[in-house]
Amino acid sequence: MQTAEKARARGGSFFIRDGKFYAGLAALALPVAAQNIITYAVQLADNVMVGSLGETALSGVYLASQISTFLHMFTMGTAAAMTVLASQYWGKGDTKSVKTIVGIALRACTFVSLLLWAAVFFFPAQILSLFGGEPAVIEMGVRYIRVLSFSYVFFCMTNVLIASMRCVKVARAGLYTSLVAFVTNVFLNWVLIFGKLGFPALGVVGAALATLISRIAEFCVILTFVLKVDDRLKIRIPELFARDRDLARDFLRYGTPVILGDVFWGVNLMVQGGIVGRLGEASISAISIANTVYQVISVGIFGMREASAVTVGAAVGALGDESDTEGYDNLHRLVRTLQVIFLGMGILTSAVLFVLRDFILMLYPNLDAETLAAAKSVLTVMCVWVVGTAYQMSTLTGIVRAGGSTKFVLINDLIFVWCVVIPSSAIAAFVFKAPVWVVYACLKCDQILKCIVAVVKVNRWNWMVKLTATKAKA
Repeated sequence: MQTAEKARARGGSFFIRDGKFYAGLAALALPVAAQNIITYAVQLADNVMVGSLGETALSGVYLASQISTFLHMFTMGTAAAMTVLASQYWGKGDTKSVKTIVGIALRACTFVSLLLWAAVFFFPAQILSLFGGEPAVIEMGVRYIRVLSFSYVFFCMTNVLIASMRCVKVARAGLYTSLVAFVTNVFLNWVLIFGKLGFPALGVVGAALATLISRIAEFCVILTFVLKVDDRLKIRIPELFARDRDLARDFLRYGTPVILGDVFWGVNLMVQGGIVGRLGEASISAISIANTVYQVISVGIFGMREASAVTVGAAVGALGDESDTEGYDNLHRLVRTLQVIFLGMGILTSAVLFVLRDFILMLYPNLDAETLAAAKSVLTVMCVWVVGTAYQMSTLTGIVRAGGSTKFVLINDLIFVWCVVIPSSAIAAFVFKAPVWVVYACLKCDQILKCIVAVVKVNRWNWMVKLTATKAKA
C-alpha cells in the first residue's frame, strides 16, 4: 500500500477535505441517527411510563427485554451481513444480486423470529427464570412478554427492509418508519398503560400491546415504501424468493461470522442480564435506566457507524486490481478521516451525558433514593466507556467488517467477552459483592480495551476483501 508521503507527492492529502464527502456522509448518518433517536425515544417512554408503576414492573420488563435483545442482535447481525455483501454489489452496480441478498436475509430472520416466538410464548416463565429468581418480577415479565412475542416477526422483517434501503443509500425510509412507530407507541402507551380514553388500565400488558401494534404499523410503512416509493432497487415480492447458489454460499461464508458475532453478543448481553438480574431490584432498575439512556444518547455514534459501513463497503466493491492506486489512496483517506470522526463523536457524547445525568434521573420521580443513587453511579461509568465504544465499535464493524474481514471481528469479540467481561463481572458480583457501578464497569471494560485492537488492525490495511469476486467469476 502507498504511504502517506507518496500520496502527498501525487497531490493527495492525509484526510478527506472535500465538502461533498462530508455532506454525503451526513446525508446517510443523520437519517439513521434520527431514526434511532425516535426508536430509542419510544423505549425511553416505555421505560419512564413502566417505571411509574414501580421497581417490580420495571424489573420484569427488563428481564423480558433480554429476549428482545437477543432477537434484536440476530436481526441486526443479519442486516449487517446483508449490508456487507449487498453494499459491495451496489458499488459494483449489480442491482439484481442486491435484491437476491435481501431475500436471503428476510427468509433467515423470519424463520428465527418464529422459532423464538414459539419458545417464549409456550415457556415464558422457564426462560425468564434464567435471568432472575424473584417470583414477582418473573410474573410481571411473563405478562409482558407473552404479548410482546407476537411482534418479533414484524420487527425482524421491518429492520431487514430498512437495511436494504440503507444499502443503496436511501436512509430516509427508516426515519419515516420510526416516526410512525413513535407516534403510535407513545400514544398507545399512555392509553393502555394508564387506562385513558375509556380503556382499562393494563399496566405492563398495555405497554406490550402498544409495542405490538406499533411494530405492525411500522412494517406496513416500510413495506409500502420498498414496493411503491423506492426508485433505486425497485423490489418486487417475487424477486425476494429468487435463488442463487453462489450468493447463498457467499452469504453463508461472509455473513455467518457477522451474524454469529451479533448473536454471540446477544448471548453475552443475556448472560450479563442474568448477572444483573441477581443483584436486586435497585441494581436491575439502575442498569435498565442506564441502558435506555445509552441507546438514546448514542444515536449519532450508531448513525455514523451505519453510514461508514455502507460507504466503506461500496468503496471496496468499486476497487479495481492492485494497480488501482488512486482507488486505494482514496480508501486510505476515507478510513483515516472516519477514525477521527468516530473519536470526536465519542468525546462529544460523553460530555453531553455527563452534563445531563441529573436531569435524566428527574424523569423517574417515583423511584427510591437507593435506585437513583445507583443509576447515577452507573451513568458516570458510562461517560468513560462510551468514548471507547464510539471508536472501537465503529472502526471494527463500520470499517473492518464492512471491508470484508468478518471473521476477525467475530473472534475478537469472543475473546474479550468470554475471557474478560463475563469472568470479571461475575467475580465482582458474586465473589467480592461489589457495588453495582463496579460490576457495570467490568461488564463494559472491553469497550476501552478493544480500542487497542481496533487502532492496530485498521491501520495495518490487511482487512480489505473483495466479496464480489466469486460472483464475478461465475
